[in-house]
This record gives sequence, structure tokens and C-alpha cells, in this order.
Amino acid sequence: MSKKRKIADLPDFDPAKFLKDDEDIAAYLTVVIGENDPSLLAAALGDIARARGMTEIAQSTGITREALYKAFRPNAKPRFDTINRVCAALGVRLVAEPARSVITAD
Repeated sequence: MSKKRKIADLPDFDPAKFLKDDEDIAAYLTVVIGENDPSLLAAALGDIARARGMTEIAQSTGITREALYKAFRPNAKPRFDTINRVCAALGVRLVAEPARSVITAD
């Protein structure tokens, strides 16, 4: 019989530790964007910025580290300009695609 563990005893999961390259980052963002949750997107961008180095992202965007941490805290709703600048600094871009395929009549 296995020993029961309390949820509180489990280690915290930090996605930043698993974002090793551009493909990981793009896949993570794609999944998060699909959830249609602005606060989740903010948190994911924060994870990615931490994985890349918050100081480097702050320098690249011209936004202070403190402002970035504030923008990416849980339940934050950062401005699109902030999201856009961070995405550019991360080397990723948000791409629009049809939500469903369009059926045409012949």
C-alpha cells in the first residue's frame, strides 16, 4: 500500500524550469492562449520571462522588472502594449488563426 500525501506537501510546480527553447515557449503559449483566459496568459508570460531572465526582458522592453512582475502576477490584466513588447523581447509573436474551419458550398 502506498503512503498518502497531502496536497500541501507536494512541491510547487514551476513551468519556467521546463521552458528550455523557443519551441517549448511557443507550445506553452499556444496552449495558454487556447484557454482564453487573460490572467493565465499574463502568468504564462511571467513564467517565460523568468525562464529567459526577467532582467534581460526588462532591458529589452524598456519596462522595469518591478512593473513586469506586477503585470504578470496572478489575476493581472496587463495592457496589450506590455504583452506585445514582452512577446517581441521573447522572440515570439501572437498569431491569429480561424477558430473553426469555414465550409464553402460547391
